[in-house]
Amino acid sequence: MTTDTVAAPETHAFEADVSKLLHMMVHSVYSDRDVFLRELISNAADACEKMRYEAISSPALLGDDPQSRITLTLDKDAGTLVVEDNGIGMTAADMAETLGTIARSGTKAFMENLVAEKNGDGHQLIGQFGVGFYSAFMVARKVEVVSRRAGEPGAAIWSSDGLGTYTVAPLDAAAAPARGTRVTLHLLDDAKAYAERYTVERIVRAQSGHVPVPIVLREGASDEEPHQVADGVALWTKAKSDISDDDYADFYRSLAGQFDKPALTLHYRAEGRHEYSVLTFIPESRPFDLFDADRSGRIKLYVRRVFITDEAEILPRYLRFVRGLVDSADLPLNMSREMIQDSPVLSAIQKGVSNRILAELDKLATSEPERYAAIWENFGAVIKEGLYEDFERREALLGLARFKSTTSDGMWRSLNDYLGSLKENQTAIYYATGNDLDRIAQSPQLEGFKARGIEVLLLPDQVDSFWTTMGLDYEGKPFKSVTQGTADLSLIPLTEGSSSKEPSEEANRFIAFAREALADQVSEVRVSDRLTSSAVCIVAPENAMDLQLEKMLASAGRAPERAKPVLEVNAGHALIARLGQADGDLEARRDLAFLLLDEALIAEGEPPADPRAFAERLERLMTKALR
Repeated sequence: MTTDTVAAPETHAFEADVSKLLHMMVHSVYSDRDVFLRELISNAADACEKMRYEAISSPALLGDDPQSRITLTLDKDAGTLVVEDNGIGMTAADMAETLGTIARSGTKAFMENLVAEKNGDGHQLIGQFGVGFYSAFMVARKVEVVSRRAGEPGAAIWSSDGLGTYTVAPLDAAAAPARGTRVTLHLLDDAKAYAERYTVERIVRAQSGHVPVPIVLREGASDEEPHQVADGVALWTKAKSDISDDDYADFYRSLAGQFDKPALTLHYRAEGRHEYSVLTFIPESRPFDLFDADRSGRIKLYVRRVFITDEAEILPRYLRFVRGLVDSADLPLNMSREMIQDSPVLSAIQKGVSNRILAELDKLATSEPERYAAIWENFGAVIKEGLYEDFERREALLGLARFKSTTSDGMWRSLNDYLGSLKENQTAIYYATGNDLDRIAQSPQLEGFKARGIEVLLLPDQVDSFWTTMGLDYEGKPFKSVTQGTADLSLIPLTEGSSSKEPSEEANRFIAFAREALADQVSEVRVSDRLTSSAVCIVAPENAMDLQLEKMLASAGRAPERAKPVLEVNAGHALIARLGQADGDLEARRDLAFLLLDEALIAEGEPPADPRAFAERLERLMTKALR
């Protein structure tokens, strides 16, 4: 559809994703369907806020109806619930675009997880994803949307039963609002309670009581004055002492379109060179689309309570899980949204809000470490992106970072905790990267560190392989990978009960032979002070890419030619000594050297360098062993 009006009723099929979602809505029963009303009211409030913004440059659009409002009309006899606003409204083309496609990030993930959760709490997923307008089909057998765009003479009606198609038709202007949108829900038989005043009032007060638009309720065609359910006073303009935790939680759910509670609420007013109010929330649970490559922040920008945009980049990407709003008293109302993004005032707000959120997290980490640990559990992998991207705040982010380690028994440790456990002569903060925490903890490269009681940070997130390459240090101690370069452990004594053996003449003989036999496969074969029980391991050369980063880039087709690894040998291992004693033909000794290299590769999660040759060598070895 390319014009703002349609000449005759037209029937369209929903996009495939919408059809699938509607099928789930119609054919599923949820323990809590109340969320649909919150979603429709939230849409109506957004339309009113957009109207206020448009009216800044075009006051005539308001006509003789300048006060924003949302009206809920209940008709118990007819079994209908109407949600009407006097906001910006939609044209027919807007309806087809807005109500026929899925635009909100995360809805596809919602559908996938709804299927996975069909035997669980599906309603919680609805709250997390905020499926918006489509949630109406949880309670309605038919939905009609009548709308007129502000300033436009024509109106249109959109209608669907949620079974795969919708119609859009022109409508007599007399049957439409002067501006705005009217959504009529023809309720299902088991949802008629949503046409009762008590039920609707309860839901509105619990979930939408703090939207910045007044909400009134009317019953049937009654001539009685509509009853106000919410006064439309913006929550962020109230004093903190007048707001309860429940008020904040209700506002968070309405603003964020989520069903959980905020894990941390930050509400303050900045004064001085720039004045602005901030109300932000850190969610209690992790959104399913947290790692979506296209996902951006969800902070709304207001100017003197006029909604401007929800696309302003208030926070850096690594704080994209934060929900909330900023209301500025200094930004000009008549500035375009594109120019606002480049405003020096907004730059100052961005800096101030970002720093304040990090400061609040630091305060929480000190005063309530268990609450902070829950936040880090959910969002630590995202916050660590800032170590790679945000040079200015890197020290603050390192202070906030929490890690599990070889000595933490599954608990989170700060870098200050780590520094407090440094061993004598330890000059670096040691870490190991990988894809799985348990597997990293079992890496053979850790054996020498464990034998000396040296704590090693275990880093299982993809971003860890990147920020650790930035040459960072903390309190003068550099970060050093246990799988790269030399370990330099000789100056740190073994703990009581641990012991090491000096290389025997036979072991040295085999190492010299392996160095020659594997010259084309490895950059070096050397005695290891990393190993205490394993016979061999591989590490990256000192100036090469760390093994895990190299592996990640190679799997994505982005790595340069892979560097030859270093093969480290436990010269005190009984097997190595026996191999040095082995006589026999040269081929057998070469087979043994190559099999040790392949063993080290397999322990690192890598395939043998030449799987066919590996199989042949193993067959020859087994044949000789059975003679």
